Amino acid sequence: MSTAEIPSDPVLASGMKRRRKFLSYNLIVLLLPGIVLLVLLLLLPLANIVVESFRQYVPGKVGGSFDAPFTLANYVALFHPVYINYLTTMLWCASIATLTALVMSYPIAYLIARTKSHTIRIAVIGLLVGLLFLSALVRVYSLELSFGSVGLGRTIATLMGISSNSSSYAIFLVIIGLIHHSIPLAALLMTSTIQNINPRLVEASQALGAPLWRAHLSVTLPLSMPGVLSAFLVCYTINLSAFVVPMILGKGKIQFLSNLVYDRYAELANFPSGSAIAMQLLVVTLVITYGIGWVLRRWTREGAGA
Repeated sequence: MSTAEIPSDPVLASGMKRRRKFLSYNLIVLLLPGIVLLVLLLLLPLANIVVESFRQYVPGKVGGSFDAPFTLANYVALFHPVYINYLTTMLWCASIATLTALVMSYPIAYLIARTKSHTIRIAVIGLLVGLLFLSALVRVYSLELSFGSVGLGRTIATLMGISSNSSSYAIFLVIIGLIHHSIPLAALLMTSTIQNINPRLVEASQALGAPLWRAHLSVTLPLSMPGVLSAFLVCYTINLSAFVVPMILGKGKIQFLSNLVYDRYAELANFPSGSAIAMQLLVVTLVITYGIGWVLRRWTREGAGA
């Protein structure tokens, strides 16, 4: 505390100290229920999964055993080529779907932010919100009927030069499903950022001789990057943990780590292996999220320094 903040009157100084202690006590009381719920509902179950992932699986027994010895075999098994293939497929599908969704949703967000028609704005926002609240099963099965073997699947697969029952076409369906789930969320996340950009900046760029497309690329897009990056991180995290889309559209040929966790827990009752895969998914998601955030902060700092 600086000397300017300390009252010269001892009575006032004592009163300020009591007031700060009272505010600190109230803050702790207000945060205590949330902290307790966070510990009980998130940290303790997560700690239980961590402990379970190091236990040895006993064949023929449902779940893990509290007296089972600890081992690293569950994590060593994750380096098997089969698991590596699942991981790389998940990362590739999520990356392609997220980037494609951002490209497709950016014009939608720009339309919402810049349209002068209140009716059009409300209609587009209502459609996006309605898609978010629509059941995931309904959306996935609608895509299956539209692009599956009973729909346009055979025609699209023929144009792609592959079979509609192949793994390559299953990957295509999974990416389509992830894009379908990401577009509404990405558009809504980017809308507020684009709304905060002064449109006169683009007009000024055009007045200096820049064409409209170049004015948007040099002014609107860089200024809207915080919203774009936020949408990317949120959609990418959701796509990495997708469960329904690869389970239904993948048709058993394409599985994400979340599907493997379900198989280990529900079908094989191998809780230690499922816990290890769950921790792998958590670590991969955290590393990607914080890694991208670190790169962006460093890039922003270097740009500001330049």
